[in-house]
Amino acid sequence: MGNETDRSGHPAKQVEPLDEKGLTPKERLLQAGLELFDEEGFHAVGIDRILRRAGVAKMTLYKHFPSKQALIVAVMERKVEEFFEWLGGALAAPGLTPRSRLLAIFDAMSEWHGGPDFRGCLFLKASGEYPDLEDPVHRVASDQKRRSLELLTSLAADAGAASPRLLAQRLLLLCEGATSLAQVVGGSEAARQARDAAALVLRQMLPEPAETPA
Repeated sequence: MGNETDRSGHPAKQVEPLDEKGLTPKERLLQAGLELFDEEGFHAVGIDRILRRAGVAKMTLYKHFPSKQALIVAVMERKVEEFFEWLGGALAAPGLTPRSRLLAIFDAMSEWHGGPDFRGCLFLKASGEYPDLEDPVHRVASDQKRRSLELLTSLAADAGAASPRLLAQRLLLLCEGATSLAQVVGGSEAARQARDAAALVLRQMLPEPAETPA
């Protein structure tokens, strides 16, 4: 039986089968990689472990990703997008002012840190296991921190900061420090303390909010 073609005579695009959750083999590989890398780290997880959890053959893996590193980069890139979607949802909560959005980040962090699946920052873990600044995995982790700083800078500018980038840098330090500490000791206390510290920073670096007329 010959290869199928589309109406233009080109080879028809093969449609990958979906599992019971509606995931393609490629999506299952990304999900399995994300779960295992988050649970155990990058170097500790071998290809066979990923294949077993994803339920796909090695040939399928290499059809989509030429190497384990390529899979890691793809997993990290997906995690970046998921992170900013999650954060964007927190910032879109009704009733937030430009000033309170900056503190809402710490409220979201507190909820994240206190959750049963919290295992620390995947991007910090990646930068530790791939310390070369030019490594593709490290570059994805670095890009996530750069984008976080850009987002905070934009939020700081919206809140009226005279030095929005400086304010953003200070808030990012509090976020990263709280997440690292929570990874070690567990719980949400670090995020709550970071929020209190952030409130002090905002009082120093933002104009006083206008009083609401009686």
